[in-house]
Amino acid sequence: MRKEIQISVSPEQWADKEELERIISRKTSIDLKYLSYKITKQSLDCRRKPLYHVNVIASSNNDLPKTDPAPFLNVENSMDVIVVGAGPCGLFAALKLIQKGLRPVILERGKDVERRKKDIALYFRDEKINEDSNYCFGEGGAGTFSDGKLYTRSNKKGNIDEVLQLLVYFGAKEEVLYQSHPHIGTDVLSRVVKNIREEILRCGGEYRFDTRVDNFILRDGEVIGVTTSEGEDIMADRVILATGHSARDIYQLFYDNNWQIEAKPFAMGVRVEHPQQLINEIQYHNKSYSSLLPPAEYSLTADNTDRGVFTFCMCPGGIVVPTVDREGIMVVNGMSNASRGGKFADSAVVVTVEEKDGKDYQQYGPLALMKLQQDCERQMYHKGLTCPAQNLLSFTDGKTHLPLALSSYKPALADTDMNFKLPEFIYKNLQAGFKSFDSKMKGFITKEANVIGLESRTSSPVRIVRDKITMQHPQLKHLYPCGEGAGYAGGITSSAIDGINAANKIAEELGV
Repeated sequence: MRKEIQISVSPEQWADKEELERIISRKTSIDLKYLSYKITKQSLDCRRKPLYHVNVIASSNNDLPKTDPAPFLNVENSMDVIVVGAGPCGLFAALKLIQKGLRPVILERGKDVERRKKDIALYFRDEKINEDSNYCFGEGGAGTFSDGKLYTRSNKKGNIDEVLQLLVYFGAKEEVLYQSHPHIGTDVLSRVVKNIREEILRCGGEYRFDTRVDNFILRDGEVIGVTTSEGEDIMADRVILATGHSARDIYQLFYDNNWQIEAKPFAMGVRVEHPQQLINEIQYHNKSYSSLLPPAEYSLTADNTDRGVFTFCMCPGGIVVPTVDREGIMVVNGMSNASRGGKFADSAVVVTVEEKDGKDYQQYGPLALMKLQQDCERQMYHKGLTCPAQNLLSFTDGKTHLPLALSSYKPALADTDMNFKLPEFIYKNLQAGFKSFDSKMKGFITKEANVIGLESRTSSPVRIVRDKITMQHPQLKHLYPCGEGAGYAGGITSSAIDGINAANKIAEELGV
């Protein structure tokens, strides 16, 4: 017998497993001796006193729903499908191909996650950037070192539960299946990515790291393979293109060959960083909040601006990191480990960038917004990895000068008037947006916080055109542009869903 219930419990009751089971037993009238249960949803409500709202499936005969994935098949002798990119889109496409009996050949310009970590460490010590192995490129994609947040609004595009269940199968904590804002953490996500690789190899799939794709091999309008930067031709009847939002060379390749692409609106702004303690006090409405509560987070949208201003990729207990992929630019992002135990809270605060904003770059056609993005990143450059920043109170006021607050950013911040670094429409809208945020979270604007720039890689500024039904490029048959790099996703989960959808389309077309 199964029963589905909803309960509301205090943080103390949530943290005490035995007490939680007693509450479920009383609510369902199932004796504790026979009780088994599965949490299907959990959210934290702090509008008054903190309460966890929890959905539970309980059973007296252990017949709870199963979440094991479909079997992974031996595909050693199966038909090859090239997957360009080993980010979430490419990896989940590869897993689905294996479940369908097809053999993925994964081509990744960067390195495996272990060697990628070493390159990032070197880049902090020596300020030498490997343009193919960094925070943007390498196994796991940009999301590997960006907190591992999994929430998405794209539930109409595919099965979110399938993605979350696969992540748990490969090593994520089970709580990501039911949390309202699931989060893996950078430390755990790198292990998940490695486990996925081992499974793909065990099933007969293939990885080629340090392999950048420079062109496609065409025959009568059909893609039949790719050419690498080393001049090697790799052949396959189907190619999934999942190169991520920073692979500008791919956009240039399409532009140079007059293959259909289009400018895509995106968002750009700064990182704002506060002491985590302050965010906890604001969100929990109490300086003596329970130590059992998680580091507080927020999600805000401004209502006093002439275009969208919103928070994005908020990292409780996280750090701000430089996510540059070449010399002469500055870009930042936020990340945190599974514990979210850091002293700071950071979030992107971004402004929508529209096609009209690329008017000074019209000669580049569909690459206009990408060229704007590049110029903004160059404008932020300081020597080495020093990053421009400004005290939040000074930034919002626009008149007074206060010294920078403490920050997690390493190696150094440069005290900068961001008015001279940001495009005017972004600067003015951010100023207004922060004031709107402060009206919703009293104390948000404070001299204890900084704005740190530039946050520009929120999503792709270019969309690679594809057919809505077949997911293939209209001029390049059997090429499947997908994920964040093609302009059809915005984060780990939605990218993974898009990769799964592409693999399903290929399997359907091939009749497997």
